[in-house]
This record gives sequence, C-alpha cells and structure tokens, in this order.
Amino acid sequence: MVEASHETAVVDGYRVHYLAAGDPADPPLVLLHGGIVDAASVSWGAVLGPLARDYRVVAPDLLGYGRSAKPDVTYSLDTHVEVVEAFVETVGLDRPAVAGISMGGGAALGLALRSPARVDRLVLLDSYGLGTELPNGGLTRLLSKQGVTNRLAIALMRRSRGFTKASLGTIVHDTDRLSAEAVDAVWEEAKRPGVGKAYRSFRAAEVGPDGYRTDFTGRLDGLDTPTLLLHGECDEVFPYHWSDRAAARIPDAEFQLLEDCAHWAPRERPDAVVDLIGEFVPR
Repeated sequence: MVEASHETAVVDGYRVHYLAAGDPADPPLVLLHGGIVDAASVSWGAVLGPLARDYRVVAPDLLGYGRSAKPDVTYSLDTHVEVVEAFVETVGLDRPAVAGISMGGGAALGLALRSPARVDRLVLLDSYGLGTELPNGGLTRLLSKQGVTNRLAIALMRRSRGFTKASLGTIVHDTDRLSAEAVDAVWEEAKRPGVGKAYRSFRAAEVGPDGYRTDFTGRLDGLDTPTLLLHGECDEVFPYHWSDRAAARIPDAEFQLLEDCAHWAPRERPDAVVDLIGEFVPR
C-alpha cells in the first residue's frame, strides 16, 4: 500500500491540510470530499493508496473540514470552488484530473466550468450541482434554517460508535458491508473541534425556497472537459437520474450506475471506483 504524507499549504491566507501520495512524476489527480462529517481521509481513505500506484494523488481537506482552517466565512459552493482553484495553483498542479463526491463533486464541476484550462479530466461521484430537488422537500428546507438537529447528531456520534454506524445508513446501501475502518474514520472525525460548522453554513447558503440554489445543468452543454459520472443506484441524497441526465448534456461524458451502492461510492464500492477512475483518467 502506498503511504500518504500529511502536507499543509497556505491558500488565500488560510491553512489547508492535504494528503499526498504517489510519484510526483505521475499524472496528478485531485480528490475532493463531501460535506456533513467528512475530510480527505474519511471519504477517500480506501481508494487513495490504490490510486497512488498510478497517479500523484492530492486530497485536500476542504476549508472548514478536517485539519484545515475553519474561519468564519459563508461556506457556499462558490467559496469551495474559489479555494480549490487557489489550492491547485498554490500546490503547483498542472492540469490535474479532478474527482469529487457529493459537495466535492459540485466543487469539481464548478472549477471545470469556471477555469476549464485547469482541469484535464473530471470525475463526478453522486455529485451536487446537477439538480434542484430536495431529498425530503420541506423537511430539508426546514433543517437548513436551523443547526440544532445537526449539532445533536454530531454530539451523539461523538459518544457512540454504534450511533455513528447507524447514522451512515442515510448515505450507504448496507451499513453491515462497510469496513470497520470506514466507520472509525467518521467516528473519529466527529470528535474533531469545529466539525459541522462548515456543513451547516453550506446548507444554509445552498438551500433556498425553490430547492438547491446551485444547479449547473443549464451550463453543461458548454463543458469541454471529458467527464465520468458515477452514481449509486440506491442514492437517496441525490437521485441517480441527475447524473444520467447530465451525461446526456455534456459533450464528452460517460455515465456509470453503481449497483448495491448509495451515496458513498469510495467506501461502499472502493474497488469499482479505483478501476473506473483508472480506466478513464490517462496514466
């Protein structure tokens, strides 16, 4: 297994922690994690090492997450896109492939649309930014306006590994098939000071009266970046038809539906994710 090193970059005045693995001479691949209780090692921990056999893998903790700084800013998707763009430049990555899951997928897509010359290939896993429908309608809208439920859930996760595993049932198809390492990664991340702050801000910024505010669907026909869209068949957070529809609109795109998988493909189907990225991104 290729070991990852812990690195730090100062991006727009903020400290951004990232994991780096693989030969610097290999093609660069940036991995962007999702929201709620997440970090580079949480969503990407099972695939980072295998991918680093063929790529120079760089996986940042997004601003407000993991070991990165948690400033008092509005954590909208635009904020994450801006920081990721500056991060790629600061670290000195030349036209990397960029893969993102959920919120990180939205950031990856936003980067490719904003600065297409910076992104060589795009991999979107259960991505945000491809539709407006809220998973639970009014309930999601209500929760976006208050943080009590999220704070309570994180407090319970800190106290109980069992509760943490059960909570993952909202994003995975079968929690009993998750590795112990995946559950432990979330459980430990839930104990980190300041966890949840960035997600609550993101949710408040991105959920409006008509659904999700960021929807790139109308701009996809102008996306020149070759794109692979992966989506779990059982995803209840963002429906897989978002990715299927997006693939039909992007000029150079492929769509792959993942069976026995919900919203957390790098942990539910790590081998498939590694294989599909390896087939799509030039080595």
